[in-house]
Amino acid sequence: KREGKGAVLLVLSERSIREEIIIKMPSKTQESVVAALDCLEKKYGKSFKDKFKTITVDNGSEFLDYEGIERSVRAGKDKRVKLYYAHPYSSWERGTNENTNKLIRRFIPKGTDIGRISKKTIKWIETWINNYPRRILAYKSAIDMAAS
Repeated sequence: KREGKGAVLLVLSERSIREEIIIKMPSKTQESVVAALDCLEKKYGKSFKDKFKTITVDNGSEFLDYEGIERSVRAGKDKRVKLYYAHPYSSWERGTNENTNKLIRRFIPKGTDIGRISKKTIKWIETWINNYPRRILAYKSAIDMAAS
């Protein structure tokens, strides 16, 4: 059992083309989530707000710091993203996330120590998922949709 300790994955899904971003975090804490989003915002720069308009999360304790998640690291008072919480026990409100987790479980079975999985392997899984043809996209992949 994990008992809330150890590395975890933060999975972000772009809703229109189903592009996935998988980030390895050192722990399942509010600080780790905010730090991961800060790094992502720095990576994408000004285009972050175009790519991420909203984020919908479950009610886990790691997502309680809504101000930190919404706050931009860039100069100015603008928020980087609008955060929404799904209703408790309503997994259908996060269907894309549940399906993505199912794809990740093909490679990382439940109970696996994420800390032992390299960032290179996680990046490979992310690339595999983004190249996976989806019925909702007329059997195109997220990579195909991004190119068109």
